[in-house]
Amino acid sequence: MKNTALITGASSGIGKEFAHIHAERGGDLVIVARREDKLNELKSSLEERHAVQVHVIAKDLGDPAAPKEIFDAITSAGIEIKYLINNAGFGGHGMFHEREWAQDHAMIQLNVVALTELCRLFIPELVKRKEGRILNVSSTASLPPGGPFQSVYFATKHYVTAFSYGIASELQDTGVTVTALLPGATESEFAQTSGMDKTDLFSKTASARSVALDGYQAMLAGKLNVVSGLTFPQKLMMAAIPFSPKKMVLNQVRSMQEAKD
Repeated sequence: MKNTALITGASSGIGKEFAHIHAERGGDLVIVARREDKLNELKSSLEERHAVQVHVIAKDLGDPAAPKEIFDAITSAGIEIKYLINNAGFGGHGMFHEREWAQDHAMIQLNVVALTELCRLFIPELVKRKEGRILNVSSTASLPPGGPFQSVYFATKHYVTAFSYGIASELQDTGVTVTALLPGATESEFAQTSGMDKTDLFSKTASARSVALDGYQAMLAGKLNVVSGLTFPQKLMMAAIPFSPKKMVLNQVRSMQEAKD
C-alpha cells in the first residue's frame, strides 16, 4: 500500500469525505469505524472509482482495547501509515448533572483517550521514517471558555486542540507535522446523535466535504490549525472571544445551544 492514510470515524460525515479526498489523490486507505457494512460499501466504491487499496477495520474506539488492536492489526498486515486522521468523536446535549454518566464517560474515552493513544502508537514510527502527517479533528467548541449544555464535549475538544499544539511543537524538525481541524457546525450525523439539531447553532451548517477539504489541505501543508465552516457572524464572535468577559461568552454559547421546541 502507498501513501496510506488511517482514518477513524470513516463510515459517514467528515470522515467519509476524508476517505474520498485521499482516494481521489491516489492514496491507499485504512478505514476504521463501528459499522462494518458501511465501511465495506465505502471500500467497494473507492476501489472501483479510484483504483486504490482500502483496508477495513471494524472497531468501536469507545472500547479501551481498540486503539492497540487497530495498531497491531495494521502492523501485522505490514501496512505503513503516512497520514493519521483522528476524526472519530461524538457529543451529547443536556445538563451535565442530568445526563447519563456512561454516555459522557464514553465520550471522554473516544474523543480524548483513543485519539491520544493512537497518536502515541503511531508517532514513533512516523518519526523513525522522518515523514508523516497527523490531523486531529477538534472543534470550534475548543475556542470559548466552556460550553453550557455540552460541557463535557467542549472540554474534550479543548483537550484535543491543546494536545495537538503541544505535540506539534515537540515534533518540529522531525519531518512529522500535527494539524488541528476546528470545524463549526457541519452537516453530518453529529447533530442528530448529539441532540444539537434542535438548536440555533445548527440552523445553518457547512458541508462535510468543504470542512474535510479544508482540513486535508491544511494537513498536507503542515499547518498548525485550520478553522472551517463558520458563518460570518460566527467568525466575528470567535474573533472577539479572547477580548470578551468569560461570563458574557458563556451566556452567548448557552443561548445558541438551548434546545428549541
